Amino acid sequence: MRYCVNCITPETRPHIRFNEKGICNACLSHATKKEIDWKHREEAFLKVMEHAKSRSSGYDCVIPVSGGKDSTWQVIKCLEYGLNPLAVTWKTPARTAVGERNLENLVNLGVDHIDFQVNPKVEKKFMYEALVRYGSTAIPMHMAIYHLPVRVALNYDIPLVVWGENGAFEYGCDEDEEKGFVMDNAWLKKFGAAQGLTIHDFVSDTLTEKELIPYKGFTDEEVKKKGLYSIFLGYYLGWDPQKAFEVAQKYGFQTSQRGARTGYYDFADIDDDFISLHHYLKWYKFGFTRLFDNLSLEIRNGRMSRDEAIRIVHETGDQTPHEDIDKFSAFVGITRERFFQIAEGFRNQKIWTKQNGAWKIEGFLIADWRWQ
Repeated sequence: MRYCVNCITPETRPHIRFNEKGICNACLSHATKKEIDWKHREEAFLKVMEHAKSRSSGYDCVIPVSGGKDSTWQVIKCLEYGLNPLAVTWKTPARTAVGERNLENLVNLGVDHIDFQVNPKVEKKFMYEALVRYGSTAIPMHMAIYHLPVRVALNYDIPLVVWGENGAFEYGCDEDEEKGFVMDNAWLKKFGAAQGLTIHDFVSDTLTEKELIPYKGFTDEEVKKKGLYSIFLGYYLGWDPQKAFEVAQKYGFQTSQRGARTGYYDFADIDDDFISLHHYLKWYKFGFTRLFDNLSLEIRNGRMSRDEAIRIVHETGDQTPHEDIDKFSAFVGITRERFFQIAEGFRNQKIWTKQNGAWKIEGFLIADWRWQ
């Protein structure tokens, strides 16, 4: 296994490339932020905002929200710039108490809100199918959160959808790809975390197309005909998880009392008991965890050294979300043993080797890691 010499991102992370010096493209992309004329970007956002207002017959924009620190930041910024937003949520079947409070706080900032809940019987079947076939519990989630807000905008003739961060820019994309402001089907296919799949890939004897309607995508022709723009706010105003949290906290956002659910931040991924499984399954497929992602962001933002990040990974150790695995298994109707059996089928044996009865990664970041 090779790792970026600047952060701790491994070569196995999707869309990651190393240059001749061993620096990953996510670090290289982040370094360009210093060269950005943010005043010019803000002026560009003002033009986008005025264009939306000129075409609006009520709501100026849709904001996809979960109640997390990022969506709280998005709402605050859009209200500060004078937009009249409609907030849209895909309601996770495992919403947490703190997630409920933060979503209520977000709505009370002063927005209308749609809390869309999918039939739980459908979600159980869909999540289980996604896990068994693709080793991912979160494909349904990503289909819903990326498609529902756009569908609402199209149906209500709302001219703008305002997303938060562009994960392709923050976590790695090819240098010749667009790193900026547009969220369209091309972006979704490559970076939308649904592996380029659509509902038609899941239609079967147990899941009908009608049942999967809430996850249905949109066409570029529909978007073009309606003149809908779908942008990343982070492109115009800059995105930093710590700064987004600090802004959200000033407006009532609460952190988790149980500490970091997965990864490093105690203010991220706290609204859904199932999101930790999405991050955990990367361990089998790619040999890294959410902790690597978070700490690499801290390094890029100059708040931590690489050595300190490695020390934190070492001290944190195993982050298997046993409690959340039990909750998910109960929800879809399987045993925890069955969950681990399925996960095992997605172990990437290009990087994992079995030694003395334990699976290990050759060249792992921590030399004396306690292998399970």
